[in-house]
Amino acid sequence: MLEPISQLMRAAREGGYAVGYFESWNLESLQGVIDAAEQARAPVIIGFNGDFLSHAERSATERLSWYAALGRAAAESAAVPCGFIFNECPRDNWVREAMTLGFNLVMLADPDAPYDDYVRRVKGLVQSAHRRGVHVEGELGELPSGASGTVGETGAPTDPELAASFVQTTGVDLLAVSVGNIHIKLAGDQPLDLDRLAAIRERVSLPLVLHGGTGIAAESLRDAIALGVRKVNYGTYLKQRYLAAVREALGHDVPNPHEVLGMGGRADAMVAGRLAVRDAVLERMEALGCPGKA
Repeated sequence: MLEPISQLMRAAREGGYAVGYFESWNLESLQGVIDAAEQARAPVIIGFNGDFLSHAERSATERLSWYAALGRAAAESAAVPCGFIFNECPRDNWVREAMTLGFNLVMLADPDAPYDDYVRRVKGLVQSAHRRGVHVEGELGELPSGASGTVGETGAPTDPELAASFVQTTGVDLLAVSVGNIHIKLAGDQPLDLDRLAAIRERVSLPLVLHGGTGIAAESLRDAIALGVRKVNYGTYLKQRYLAAVREALGHDVPNPHEVLGMGGRADAMVAGRLAVRDAVLERMEALGCPGKA
């Protein structure tokens, strides 16, 4: 069922757990996320990456309405509570369109924008979103990137005092923070800066969000949840597992193309991807504390 974000976050706070956002990019990955959530009886947030979908360098233009309809249908038919996010998009027009198409959580993320400009844009977005019953996730600080295989020197930790000011000025509903978490960490994990997270928690009462869940050590994540983290984002390792499963499925010589694509049997690469995502999601839910909470 499609659940208001406020209810998901309230239940997570009262239950002392976090809700996972497991990012999808096609039908099979979305099916895998829902399969896992239903199997674990866990609330979940589904959605798509707004920067990826709206990027000018895509080979073919995407229709956001299709992704919105797909996600809404998945959430509404699921046997567990689901939130639905349009995640990390720097393009205001796409974020505003997402609000009209059925996403109940949106995130304007633009690390290259000057701070005052970002605050102004987020504040305006919040005002429009709240009139529609849509929640807004804001971001303060910038995560380093591990996309090259090594963690870059860029990134900026979240300043606790500035975080309090940002929340008060913009009116956001959730706050994503940079406390040692890394975007697109391709291998290994590392602990968080829990002292910084605790300082933010002292000044900000909103649900806190950790992006870059793939590279966060499980023990550190549990400590972060105790400090008020209520949403954790995962994407990189899901695609890694999906790709490995699909490559394995395509490595077998099956003459009939329908068996490999669309028939749904053991040789079907689409099913292999779906099951790989399901299993990958199930592996991470335990650390979040959300299984059995739906």
